[in-house]
Amino acid sequence: MPRSMTRIALLLLLVASCLSGCPSLSERAGLPPSVDRATQLETSGDQLGAARVYEQLAAQNSGTERNDLLLRAGRDYLAAHRAEDATRVLGLTAGTLSPEQRTEQALLGAEAALERGQAQDAARQLGSIAEPRAPAQAVRYRDLKARITAALAHAPPPPGPEGESGPHIALLLPVTGRAATPAISVRDGFMTAYYQSPAADRPRVRVYDTGTQSVAEALALAQRQGAAFIVGPLTREEVVAAADFPGTRAPLLALNFLPAEHVAPQRFYQDALSPEDEARLAARRILEDHHRHGVALVPAGDWGTRVLAAFRQELTAGGGDLIGTAQFDTARTDYSGPITEVLRISDSVARYKRLESVLGTKLQFEPRRRGDVEFIFAPAQASIERLLRPQLRFHYAGDIPTYATSDAFEPELHANDDLDGLMFPDMPWMLGGDLADAVRSVTHEAWPNGGPYRGRLFAFGFDAFRLAQALRRQGVAGSVSVDGLTGRLSIDSERRVRRELGWAQLHNGEVRLLPAAAQ
Repeated sequence: MPRSMTRIALLLLLVASCLSGCPSLSERAGLPPSVDRATQLETSGDQLGAARVYEQLAAQNSGTERNDLLLRAGRDYLAAHRAEDATRVLGLTAGTLSPEQRTEQALLGAEAALERGQAQDAARQLGSIAEPRAPAQAVRYRDLKARITAALAHAPPPPGPEGESGPHIALLLPVTGRAATPAISVRDGFMTAYYQSPAADRPRVRVYDTGTQSVAEALALAQRQGAAFIVGPLTREEVVAAADFPGTRAPLLALNFLPAEHVAPQRFYQDALSPEDEARLAARRILEDHHRHGVALVPAGDWGTRVLAAFRQELTAGGGDLIGTAQFDTARTDYSGPITEVLRISDSVARYKRLESVLGTKLQFEPRRRGDVEFIFAPAQASIERLLRPQLRFHYAGDIPTYATSDAFEPELHANDDLDGLMFPDMPWMLGGDLADAVRSVTHEAWPNGGPYRGRLFAFGFDAFRLAQALRRQGVAGSVSVDGLTGRLSIDSERRVRRELGWAQLHNGEVRLLPAAAQ
């Protein structure tokens, strides 16, 4: 089919989708969210897709129906081994739940806790309800009770005596409250690294829950109990509070960065999975790939603004030129306006219309993008990137080298088919490597049925333990270098952790590692 006819056919499809309320250009997300659609996905074995449809539907409803849809989403997230997402949607329920809904919430909550390897929490949640009368729920209740009992029987001993003072690593995390889900992933990774280290090298570890006490209270208690090193806290607000702590404290590895204007105290190290750092990596990679002039498309809002600023600064410092930028609204699914603006396709259309008006006749016309674009920087979350990338191809930009951050990639079957050609940096835990393979093997043996969700924050927690050990051994005067799950780690002159990442490109939905760029 000629190129112009292909474009016309695609345009007609796009118009039809808009008229029907289609939320996406991709085939998978092309149908509007409905219970029937979710049921179809469940039947086909795509529980993750069904969970997302139920969550979309819940956002469009209220009251009892909204709660019911969230519970269905939680059930399917668990079936897809996404305990973090299940916990998140269960936390979105509001108002008065019916007795059946309360029972379902407790069952799902206990199952999510067990999936994360938290048998005590699972037992507590299951103990909050009596055995259900409904036959299906009663079967699930008895099965969960048996699994929890088995998990408690085989649970490893705690990493340190709770009531005894002495040198130890204090792990400050909000394991309860609104930040519990990411905190639990970090803790699970930290303790996995702990148990993988030789027994003779394991320090005592105590977890201080900053969800039930302030950071200042946790630091003061850790100091009284003899903490020799502190890891955490996790959120930006908590890290600021830790930096402002007035009392004496042990060396501390914060699991987030302080704001740029906030001066870090002595013996205060900072580590974070920073999208701004990845934006700088992308700028350097673009320059190393011998591209100088390009455009950026970023989500509107604080995240996109920060990422774009970091990218622009690094690109300009290296001699590159950002010749166009545009922001797009992630609440929408059609990004044609910002795309045609930044690629100047709208200028091409305007010239065509003016020429037709002058000549007074219809002309054959195919819009053209600007010809001086050597690269596109298009960072976004994975669900957004799967909408953005096809639209770039539709608007004549599919052949332009396109770079993103690791947020664009989710290692799920069939999730990345629409991202063909996209390049991004990511950690060894996601891209593979000897250490990552070894840790996955060990965790699979420990949790053959899945266990806790092990995403990037799990790897972040794993590396936090290894960093803490390295810093304890070498002290403030020594240089630190750690091969971790999140990259090759070092400490810069400002006591911030820097990580070297690998690069990958998606081909037909599969990840291919890219060689190091030519210097």
